[in-house]
Amino acid sequence: MPLGIEKIVSGGQTGVDRAALDAASVLGIATGGWIPEGRLSEDGPIPGKYSTLREAATPDYSVRTELNVRDSDCTVVISRGELSSGSLLTFQLAEEYERPVLHLDVGTDQIESAVLEFQQWISSQSCEVLNVAGPRASSDPEIYSLAKSLLVLALADT
Repeated sequence: MPLGIEKIVSGGQTGVDRAALDAASVLGIATGGWIPEGRLSEDGPIPGKYSTLREAATPDYSVRTELNVRDSDCTVVISRGELSSGSLLTFQLAEEYERPVLHLDVGTDQIESAVLEFQQWISSQSCEVLNVAGPRASSDPEIYSLAKSLLVLALADT
C-alpha cells in the first residue's frame, strides 16, 4: 500500500471528506469512517456509493469527527487558510488523542509543495489508517478538487 496506508477514513461530508474517499477509490485503498446518524450531509443523505461508512448513534457531526480521530492512526486536515469549525475540532481532537496530525494549507499554486510535505510527514509516521478531514464544499467550492488531486498525487507517487 502507498506509504503503508491500508485504509482512508472520513466523515462523508462534501468537500475534503468525499475527496479523500474518491482518491482512495482511484488508488485502490480501502475506505471507511463514521458518519452522522441518518447519513447526514449538507447536500442531503450521503450517497450510497460510500457504502463502507458506518452511522454513529447520533446525528451530531462532532461525535463522528471524534470517532474517526479515535479509530485512526493519524490525521491530515486539508484546507486553504486557517482551520475553523469542524476542521479545527478535528485537529484539536487528534492532539487530545495524541495522534499524529498535519494541517496542509493548500492553494492551487501550492499543490506540489503540499504533496511533498504530506509524503515526508506520512513516511515518518506509523499510519495504516489515515483520517482525512477539511472544509465542506459550501465553505470552499474548490477544495474537493484540490484535496483529491493532492491525495492522488501524493499516494500514487510512492
